Amino acid sequence: MSIGEMLAATVPMARTLNLEFLETSPERAVVSLPDQGEYHNHVGGPHAGAMFTLGESASGAIVLAAFGDQLSRAVPLAVSAEISYKKLAMGAVTATATLGRPAAEVVAQLDDGERPEFPVTIAIQRADGAVTGEMTVIWTLRPNA
Repeated sequence: MSIGEMLAATVPMARTLNLEFLETSPERAVVSLPDQGEYHNHVGGPHAGAMFTLGESASGAIVLAAFGDQLSRAVPLAVSAEISYKKLAMGAVTATATLGRPAAEVVAQLDDGERPEFPVTIAIQRADGAVTGEMTVIWTLRPNA
């Protein structure tokens, strides 16, 4: 099962919004939110909450791709998130997530008995390539007891 399939199967909001996991690797994750009228806002574009879920889901996908081999000893958890809406989003939108720190640094902190935190940055774009939103999610790997 791919990371995208796993997230769609285990995260009800990803299924509800019909998110499409287009690419999932330790280097980047790309997730699409189809244009769906039931998730539009008052101006006919995707609702801010749907775009937040899209970005957070892309960040979770890259975290699983980068740190999936650490799941036996740590649980990935989102610590905080910030989003900025830059331009009007209309139609389908796509979120591209990238790690803000090298994965090896994060794992080294975990190896040292620490609870590492690291940012994931996300760009949300319309089909024409315009960036409609920017998001940062701070994640941690909480060591198992």
